[in-house]
Amino acid sequence: MSADGEDGYTGRAKLLVDGSEFDVEVELRGHFQPIDGYYRWYGRIIRHAALDELVGGRKKNAELRTPEGSAHGEISDPDPWGRYRILGSSTPPFKVPTSLAEIAAS
Repeated sequence: MSADGEDGYTGRAKLLVDGSEFDVEVELRGHFQPIDGYYRWYGRIIRHAALDELVGGRKKNAELRTPEGSAHGEISDPDPWGRYRILGSSTPPFKVPTSLAEIAAS
């Protein structure tokens, strides 16, 4: 967990979109939103030419798998460097501390 209270994951992942699977690099962050009770996770997928060819800048539902977990989300909004945004709600595709002891250890 970072000093600002956000959880996260940086590294390799598998991205499944429209029946295609891509090996990608991601940088993800997340936090619990107490107002609505959801965990929000989000991040960027490092530029990937084959993904860009398939998606073409459009929003798409996707599944992201990391060594720490799997989650469904939405990709959208490529930035000027070709990195797609990914976001989701509820269980993220990375480990999140679930006890005070885990939080203290991080």
